[in-house]
Amino acid sequence: MSAVPSQPPSGAASRPHVRAPELVGDAWWNTGGRPLTLAGLRGKIVLLDFWTSGCINCLHVLDELRPLEAEFADVLVTVGVHSPKFAHEGDRESVAAAVARYGVEHPVVSDPDMSLWQQYAVKAWPTLVLIDPEGYVVHVAAGEGHGDALRRVIQELVSLHEGKGTLRRGPLDWTEAACVAAESAASTGADGLRFPAKAVVTAEGRILVADTANHSVAEFASDAETLLRRFGDGRRGAVDGAFDVARFAEPSGLTLLPTHIADEVGYHLLVADTANHLLRGVDLRTGAVRTVAGTGRQWRDGDDSGAALEVDLTSPWDVRWWDVAGGVVVAMAGNHTLGLFDPIRGTISRFAGTTVEGLRDGPVDEAFFAQTSGLAVAGERLWLVDAETSALRYVERDPGSADEDTPRFVVGTAVGHDLFTFGHRDGSAAEALLQHPLGATVLPDGAVAVADTYNGAVRRFDPATGEMTTLRRGLAEPSGLVVTDSGVLVVESAAHRLRPLADGGGDEAATARGETMAGDELAVRRPPTVLAPGQVRLSVTFVPPPGEKLDDRYGPSTRLEISASPPELLVEGGGVGTELERTITLAEGVESGVLQVVAQAASCASDVEHPVCRITRQDWGVPVRLDPDGARGLPLVMAGTPSE
Repeated sequence: MSAVPSQPPSGAASRPHVRAPELVGDAWWNTGGRPLTLAGLRGKIVLLDFWTSGCINCLHVLDELRPLEAEFADVLVTVGVHSPKFAHEGDRESVAAAVARYGVEHPVVSDPDMSLWQQYAVKAWPTLVLIDPEGYVVHVAAGEGHGDALRRVIQELVSLHEGKGTLRRGPLDWTEAACVAAESAASTGADGLRFPAKAVVTAEGRILVADTANHSVAEFASDAETLLRRFGDGRRGAVDGAFDVARFAEPSGLTLLPTHIADEVGYHLLVADTANHLLRGVDLRTGAVRTVAGTGRQWRDGDDSGAALEVDLTSPWDVRWWDVAGGVVVAMAGNHTLGLFDPIRGTISRFAGTTVEGLRDGPVDEAFFAQTSGLAVAGERLWLVDAETSALRYVERDPGSADEDTPRFVVGTAVGHDLFTFGHRDGSAAEALLQHPLGATVLPDGAVAVADTYNGAVRRFDPATGEMTTLRRGLAEPSGLVVTDSGVLVVESAAHRLRPLADGGGDEAATARGETMAGDELAVRRPPTVLAPGQVRLSVTFVPPPGEKLDDRYGPSTRLEISASPPELLVEGGGVGTELERTITLAEGVESGVLQVVAQAASCASDVEHPVCRITRQDWGVPVRLDPDGARGLPLVMAGTPSE
């Protein structure tokens, strides 16, 4: 595929012909193990979903596509193309677990060397590519929030190809009806857990576990084995009520409120109901479940502060009560921020982050995060793991605000570098590496234990010495940790169980300080874009879907923000503007870096007195390598049609 023009034609009949590259990969799921071909799919509208299992935006898209797949079941075939960012995500076992964990029922092909990614000129996770019944690429959309636009394009394609006689309706013969059910049965622990995420311990010693793929919260006795009850009936949904009728959708984080707060608000446990974009309160005495924050709609843009039940949330992944902040900090993984929920006042507000994905320290309102996924409190410091930057970070009071009535907070990084540097290496904080960590807890000695998920390990960071070691290896995607009276429990997600950190023996046995591993730095599997130093023309394609037009009634309808890491990569052309094309200048002498691009466009229904409008937004973190022979243009597609 070649570069996309800035203003491609919008009508299906006039779309240029770009032949879709063949579907190739090293493994298939939900097809009976048989590879699909474009020739075999001829006559169908094919939707390729380029995703990777650790990308929160990709998980959002899985939910967005489900209604489309149901609506166009007789003409549309969705194929998930799993193109991994992290080394662990390229393993077949990891892809299989992700397909089962998130209930993916459409065909999925593994693209471990990212060959399909390159053939389709993809630049971001997720990216959606529509192929018409004749085998031509007719629409590309990067990011999430394209469900309604895709519906219009698909309807247009159905009308066009039905008229041409090239549309084939009806089911195909490669279905594997028992596949998902079989995977579901195989992916369940002996105690009934299925891809659990995190856990907390009550004052009485009971252990509460977010049982993610069972869409419930499980309560165990202090032995961590005897199941006492469940909150939620096990079916995906958003239903308040008694413990046996309530419903959750992929819950993840849990926190217990202080007793005096719980007594006042009427619930003890706060649940990050991730896929519902809600916070739920659970009364541990009666078992009643109720929604306490969120509307059920995913936050896209605009105000994210106000009355808690009137504010849209976006994939809250973890929650933790923090006295210093006076409320519950919410790891809002979906837009790379931290929220602050006040259960007494019933309000929620932005606490930290800008929504730009990246790693930047400083004042909380200027910091960049990348899929905040796990929280832990140690007195005056809030620890957090940033999954996409493979980082252990913290929030604390700004020392300069000690005498102020309203404290200011700052963000720092203990371990981690950027969006594309990861590995399994111990040693000093400056040298240590993690790989997509999802959980953290503070140990009794003050050290921080990290669930280093994609390394299958538990790591130990000592804030006093700045040293990192490995406590345990060989785990199946650990995603949470909890300290109990008898030791530390690991939530071993892909093994569907709780596991004592110190069980077993040999070189896997956890010791007080752990072992030191001198592992290698791993490279992200995504190939860098090779650009020439000097002037480069950056262009973003956005074409409104059929029946819409750009909305310029109140000023410019588009916005483009460009920055870089390291900052010295970008000599000129950074900052915010209203045009989706800009000439930037890249520095001589800088070998590589990441261009951070945020594009936004407002569009409304055309020829309607009171039009429905939408904001489309996409963030790119484009790894680049500079070479004198590199390209002088960087085309990015937010939504549009590729050219020949």
